[in-house]
Amino acid sequence: MSSFKLKLVVYFLLLSLLPLAAAFAGFASVAKDSETRLVDTRLQAGLHAALAAYEERLVAAEDSARALARSPSFERALARNDRKAIERAVGSSANIAVETAGGMRTGGSSRFAAERRVRVIGPHGLLGTVVAWVPLSSTFLTQLRDRAGLDPSDALVLLRNGRIIVGPGGFTGTVAAPPGQMQTVTLGGVRYRALVAHTLRGRPSAALAALSLQSHIDSTTGAVEKRLLLALVVLLGLVATVGYFEGRTIVRTIGGLVAAANAMAAGRLSERVRVRGRDELAHLGRSFNDMAAQLEARLHELEEERARVRDAFSRFGDALAATHDVDQLLRMIVDVAVEATGASAGVLVASSGDVFRVGEPQPGDALLELPLSAGRNNFGMLMLHAPEFGEEERLTAVSLASHGAVALENARLHRIVERQALADGLTGLANRRHGENVLEAELARADRFGGPLTLVVADLDDFKVVNDRFGHLTGDCVLRDFGAVLRSTIRDVDLACRWGGEEFVLVLPGTDAEGGVNLAERIREHLRDHATLALDGAPVHFTASFGVASAAAGTTAQELLAGADAALYEAKRAGKDRVESAQRAPAHP
Repeated sequence: MSSFKLKLVVYFLLLSLLPLAAAFAGFASVAKDSETRLVDTRLQAGLHAALAAYEERLVAAEDSARALARSPSFERALARNDRKAIERAVGSSANIAVETAGGMRTGGSSRFAAERRVRVIGPHGLLGTVVAWVPLSSTFLTQLRDRAGLDPSDALVLLRNGRIIVGPGGFTGTVAAPPGQMQTVTLGGVRYRALVAHTLRGRPSAALAALSLQSHIDSTTGAVEKRLLLALVVLLGLVATVGYFEGRTIVRTIGGLVAAANAMAAGRLSERVRVRGRDELAHLGRSFNDMAAQLEARLHELEEERARVRDAFSRFGDALAATHDVDQLLRMIVDVAVEATGASAGVLVASSGDVFRVGEPQPGDALLELPLSAGRNNFGMLMLHAPEFGEEERLTAVSLASHGAVALENARLHRIVERQALADGLTGLANRRHGENVLEAELARADRFGGPLTLVVADLDDFKVVNDRFGHLTGDCVLRDFGAVLRSTIRDVDLACRWGGEEFVLVLPGTDAEGGVNLAERIREHLRDHATLALDGAPVHFTASFGVASAAAGTTAQELLAGADAALYEAKRAGKDRVESAQRAPAHP
């Protein structure tokens, strides 16, 4: 059939001898099968979408239950068995209920639904259970059908052991179809095309089924058969004129080639030749279209590559400017390097030993290694894998590595400046600015969530005598030793800061006045057995006085500090090396 002339002769013979009856029967059978498969595909896609929507609702219900279960106020209400507080927590939600450990139940219920339960565990065991459910009602099935994109004539029903228990009005009976297989069933004297899903999560005995009227398939198939019959009649008329149009086709194909060539010469690479058949002219047209497509694809690839590199550099620049987090920067460097160079994989080994990977290297890939260094600081090694690296990709990778090293150096300097801004340079404790910020935050937290908060102010006794007798360098050693004692005594949640000179402040969240006094006493007793060596080797013993104040509701930072200072001055007047506790700091009027 490679010769055009032979093809033309055979074409006319086939048209003349084509059995019309066989053609009609074949096309009708194909049309019927096609319409059935179309309906089956729609039911399968719709049922999958309905199951996905059901799962979304089930997950959303479980998330709502988990969010409520994690609420501190809700846990406290369960611990107190406070019914009113529990009802307020449940709110107006019709699909959430609460079962306490004592047997009390709050919230609505549903006769037939899929439930998700979240247990609430307290310090002493189970406090209760949050129950969230999705009601399996006809309204819910209608919503699933609409979301699944099924036709309005299709139906979505709920089965239990094959029997319809929930569905649109008038649907009753048993759907005898194995899960996942299309079947034609009869319900109430009406034939349906049916697909049954596997059992629902949350309701093991229940399953969804999608139904479509068989009569719609039959009517559509009948209409297709009429159109096929009309097409065959028209085909008889076309045979008479095919000779004329075949001659015109040859001229049209050559003209299309000329027009497409002129369009390509003008830069319109999307122009194509319309190809008909497999003869010599058709082969020429396909070859021409392949050439145009390759040129157009190469042009698109070049444009996409430039756009991808520009976008990668833009996002890389935005990330470098927006963050000082070293891990995030390292991850961004390897991600952007792989994307910008088109590498198949990238590995960044940080100087800390952390490894960041993107993709998997392939056997035979070329390796490009780039150190991430700025000045004398080395931040790691970037290794890229690709089938090959061109000169442009190498230059891009080097530029990215250079910019990344500069960003990592900036992050390192930022951390140094940040630490210097929040820490006391001599003792390593928090400075006064950091201490004031933490005190304000803890006071706000105590006002909002409740709980005690205690402040301890410590002052070294006769510190001027230490400086005058042993020198300021020894005095600095005493301050550092005292800071180390404070740091080793407090908890991780506590904060010790140098307030100024020889005065120190301890912020103790979750600690009452008695606990603050006990902590101060432990520090004071520890100092009795502690000594700092002077420059000449002589032991320097020192003591401290402590003032303790506990915050009341509404207490400000200034009032709490004033109360602790007053207690400290009382300890100084009473002979030093003492701990005095103030009355609870007054609430701000």
